[in-house]
Amino acid sequence: MSDPAFEYAPIGLVELENRIIRRCNLQFAVMFGGDESDYRDMPLLELYPSLADWERIGARGLEAMRETGYYADERIMRRRDGNLFWCRARGKSLTPDDPFRHGIWSFTDISEDRPLVELTPRERDVAILSCRGLSAKEVGQELGLSHRTVEAHRARLLEKFGARKLPELVAKLSGMPL
Repeated sequence: MSDPAFEYAPIGLVELENRIIRRCNLQFAVMFGGDESDYRDMPLLELYPSLADWERIGARGLEAMRETGYYADERIMRRRDGNLFWCRARGKSLTPDDPFRHGIWSFTDISEDRPLVELTPRERDVAILSCRGLSAKEVGQELGLSHRTVEAHRARLLEKFGARKLPELVAKLSGMPL
């Protein structure tokens, strides 16, 4: 049975079971490259830049979903051709007692609004938490780093993005017009 609202939604949609894609819509296939059938029974891991990213984001998402049944973030994903891009991901668990067992997720390509700059996994973590408004001390507590180490990562981010101050960096990271 066809579901036109799912199939033709203007954002990428996937139905996941234990982080395995069971089905996706047309927009998801266009965004990541290929046909819908290419993604059937594919581990979502294959669309992450690395195993470490998959594990880290999965742990963060699982914790949030256990509390609320919902998770959202912006992250870098990998297309089938290997190219990386910024993506907004949102997920809703259909099985709150076991959040990853069954859920619906949306993915939106936001790469036009975000510069893709080569970042280390730690720089990416610091950037994401900085965009959430956390202080260097709070970021350090979240990541198990000293605030001085966080400040060093932020200094490298400022340089990589050509920003003079933290608010300008956050604006560039979030795709806000300057």
